[in-house]
Amino acid sequence: MAKKEHISETQATQLLRKHQVSFEEHPYPYEEHGGTSVSARELGVPEHDVIKTLVMQDEAAKPMIVLMHGDCKVSTKNLARGIGCKSVEPCKPEVAQRHSGYMIGGTSPFGTKKAMPVYVEQSILDLPRIYINGGRRGFLVSLAPQVLVDLLQAKPVQCALQD
Repeated sequence: MAKKEHISETQATQLLRKHQVSFEEHPYPYEEHGGTSVSARELGVPEHDVIKTLVMQDEAAKPMIVLMHGDCKVSTKNLARGIGCKSVEPCKPEVAQRHSGYMIGGTSPFGTKKAMPVYVEQSILDLPRIYINGGRRGFLVSLAPQVLVDLLQAKPVQCALQD
């Protein structure tokens, strides 16, 4: 069988299937440094509904995952305050890759190599459906945002800044 027919099998989709989560697969042509604006354009969905998976760390270099709207930035000050840390900063790409087991541009919050606390921007949970990385560049899955709380125990935070 051609490899293309197995695009869906990633650590993320294996975890979702194992927990019988209902999701749809959305492969699209990946563009280097294209970010959520490219995936939103390719899938014809609002960038606000495309969720970024960011690997960050606190002052003790403890990693965490932050889920944010594609058209917003994370206020690291508000995030740190909200989770009771002194400071939060993005991990370097190679460090993020080590923690998550995913390539940058293909990071999914599902099926990460290392278990990390997950924080989700509160307003994401109000969306009817979200588009989030499925564990490979150029591959999103759409699902109900409640899955983030049910499966990942994601804690809601308020740290969005309009981009």
